[in-house]
Amino acid sequence: MKVREEFTCPLELVHDMIKGKWKPIILWRLRLGAASLAKLERDIDGITQKMLLEHLKELIDYGFVEKKSFEGYPLHVEYSLTEDMGAQILEALRIMQHIGIDYLKRNGMEHILEEKGVIPD
Repeated sequence: MKVREEFTCPLELVHDMIKGKWKPIILWRLRLGAASLAKLERDIDGITQKMLLEHLKELIDYGFVEKKSFEGYPLHVEYSLTEDMGAQILEALRIMQHIGIDYLKRNGMEHILEEKGVIPD
């Protein structure tokens, strides 16, 4: 994870921070609240634990996600959105979610929304 030194605009930086198949999905899932690694892995179809850990580390480093460890045995760790950048990026993802929903509806693919149980926030 490296933030580029030269860029066209700040949007390019944010794009680099959340680009990829999984980061927006991880952030979107965390809108529901804090979750353990195992819970995130169960909730996000197709993601491997290795990829999840890698992306969570980057999202933590960028300030979108925080990691909280609880004492005791077995070790319990939860991930959640930060109050500042995590909440802000969620606003952008919510807009993107609605654009995706509108696109599916306009193109006769409402059945996908029904199959996935998607309800706009």
